[in-house]
Amino acid sequence: MCAKTTDTLTHPVCSRDYLLLFSRIFVGVLFIFSGLIKANDPLGFGYKLEEYFEVFHTTFLNDYSAGLSILICAFEVILGGALLLGYKGVQVAWGLLLLIIFFTFLTFWSAAFDVVRTCGCFGDAIPLTPWQSFSKDLILLAFILVIFVKRKKIAPLFGKKLMDIAVGVVVVLSFGFGLYTYNFLPVIDFLPYHKGANLPAYMSVPPGAPQDEYEINYTLKNKKTGETKRMTDKEYLKTEIWKDANWEITGEPENKLIKKGYQPKISDLRIMDSQGTDYTREIIESPYYNLVVVAYNLPETNVKAIGDLNALAINAGENYNIRAVLLTSASASSAEEFSRKNRLVMETFYVDAVPLKSMVRANPGLLLLKDGVVVNKWHFRALPSYQELEENYFRNN
Repeated sequence: MCAKTTDTLTHPVCSRDYLLLFSRIFVGVLFIFSGLIKANDPLGFGYKLEEYFEVFHTTFLNDYSAGLSILICAFEVILGGALLLGYKGVQVAWGLLLLIIFFTFLTFWSAAFDVVRTCGCFGDAIPLTPWQSFSKDLILLAFILVIFVKRKKIAPLFGKKLMDIAVGVVVVLSFGFGLYTYNFLPVIDFLPYHKGANLPAYMSVPPGAPQDEYEINYTLKNKKTGETKRMTDKEYLKTEIWKDANWEITGEPENKLIKKGYQPKISDLRIMDSQGTDYTREIIESPYYNLVVVAYNLPETNVKAIGDLNALAINAGENYNIRAVLLTSASASSAEEFSRKNRLVMETFYVDAVPLKSMVRANPGLLLLKDGVVVNKWHFRALPSYQELEENYFRNN
């Protein structure tokens, strides 16, 4: 007969609570995965937080979105790691329960009121609809409730000294990873402007691709009885109600999207000059190297980095006749003033802030394009020298 014990992981098989064991592994791994995926792109998750701040009228938190993003991602990883290690089981169970209740509320609110189209639970790696996110949180809630009910049975894997070291490593790595990707670039780029992306191909719809399917809804009224009814275009034709002179269509027919067709990976990129002329194709389809500087928020951009990028543009233009452009979402007047003040040689073009934030997670950042392909991209904290650009790219142009 097996001895009684509360240790579910290190004692004989007969003493283990397999439901608790599975719940710990499932929840712990999923929390670590979710936290790391978001920490890979903390700015992107920060933008998602700003959407929620807008919904709940707490936009005063926008300035802290990046910091909160790093904190939340690290907290997820730490909770997941602590759960797997069996560290402070009671406290971790409470933390998991409170966090999943909060997340479930947010995803339900997003789904029910259609206010945030994607929750950002797994970043841009695995986009989920609001209802998918809510369903995922309900499943997690069920397993976390198992953990919470059995929280006193969670035992540590190691002794106190080794456990403290293991948890300390998890904490350092959790915050370190988020800080690294925030100050440089995502380790894995899941956005459509990733290195090697063919932008013209990402913006086009392949021949024969499925198109959006719509359903037309009519409102009809019976002239004699005053009865009203709604019918789809298919029902309208099938029932041949149009042959009955007593029924007439009232109001405007309503088009309803019932099935989305093929969606290009990039559908919102428009590069314009101050006069509204479209330069999108000219810039992204150039067969030569182009330096594309992205500074979506000029008032908050790193001015020193802009100066370094300007120097790169000067050398590249003088020695290899390489075009350099600045893309920003600022107004034409403020961009022109900024350009004069910093003596920029780059041509300035205007793009909506949304695609600019997707191009490179930096303000400013640099993309090197050729034949519509993103050859490489850099955060302003890791800009290449002119010599590196020349040796690795320009000499082979």
